Amino acid sequence: MRPCQRPSLGDRMKMGDFTPMLEEMARVKRRVDALILDELLPRSHPVPAVDLLYTMMRDYPERPAKGMRPYLCVTSCKAFGGSEDLCLLTAAAIELFQNWILIHDDIEDGSEMRRGSPTLHKKYGWALALNTGDALHARMWESLLRNRNALGEARTLEVMGEFAQMINETTEGQQMELRWVVENDWAMTEEDYYQMCVKKTSWYTVISPMRLGALVAGSRVRDTEFLVDPGRKLGVGFQIHDDVLNLSAGERYGKEAADDLLEGKRTLILIKLLSSASPQDRRRVVEIFSLPREERRQLKGEVLDLIHRYDALGYAVETSARLVGDALSMLRQGSWADGPEVRRVEEIARYAIERDW
Repeated sequence: MRPCQRPSLGDRMKMGDFTPMLEEMARVKRRVDALILDELLPRSHPVPAVDLLYTMMRDYPERPAKGMRPYLCVTSCKAFGGSEDLCLLTAAAIELFQNWILIHDDIEDGSEMRRGSPTLHKKYGWALALNTGDALHARMWESLLRNRNALGEARTLEVMGEFAQMINETTEGQQMELRWVVENDWAMTEEDYYQMCVKKTSWYTVISPMRLGALVAGSRVRDTEFLVDPGRKLGVGFQIHDDVLNLSAGERYGKEAADDLLEGKRTLILIKLLSSASPQDRRRVVEIFSLPREERRQLKGEVLDLIHRYDALGYAVETSARLVGDALSMLRQGSWADGPEVRRVEEIARYAIERDW
């Protein structure tokens, strides 16, 4: 099987240029991890079944991850005049959200690897994994309630309201994607894909982390509306690049190479392939995706060859870069404070679409 190589972005920055930002992101992630693992999640229980639950709850949070979402939340809080310490609990709740929803997502998609290790349902079975996701969900809300001492009742409720919207948007987007797969529907357009990505990715990856940081800093919800439109574009750009990495990054990505093809996920890459391919090639792609996962695994090289032939990967890379560029232009015109934190948001965006894993 010929490897699926990531097309060059031409003038893209060297990864070393992101070193200061990555070090700062790692520092914030260490603080968030310490809060989650030392204070927010229990370690042990005398009842063996509950003790196992606590072990499982700590599994995904203990696995290595970049921590872009909590870092974006903290960065936004600073940009709006708040402090990192004030924002840390909300940032940790975002990480708890990320972990419980990934557990559910892995079950729904039939994923086998997550962050370089077997998924929770592969290790313990889907029933125990599903219950663990539910338990982490509850801990997320419990953690947010702790904000009352520092933020007060009113601001804590605004933060929790943003979390509720984030979860609603994310699950609606997940429903759209799952229905396409379950019903083997290939009639979606690029616009359908963008709508799904805005809901599934943009809200919990960009829009809500930035708005939550602003809310913690003392902004009102109406004052954060200008973050929504650029956040939509950033999130879709990030998701498209993530889809590219799934085909090109291999083991460094933490999942089986081309796992999206095995799961039958509808990506911009596949939508472009189907819209550009000859009728014969299009029928073949749909035929392959109608097969069970294990049979599809034997044929994914054929799909990758077609992706190369019709330059669907290159189209995705260009689209991702364009969306992020448009979003950054919008953010530079926004009504938030000018300072190093605002520039770091730009660095996060550029890093997210230039990283190799």
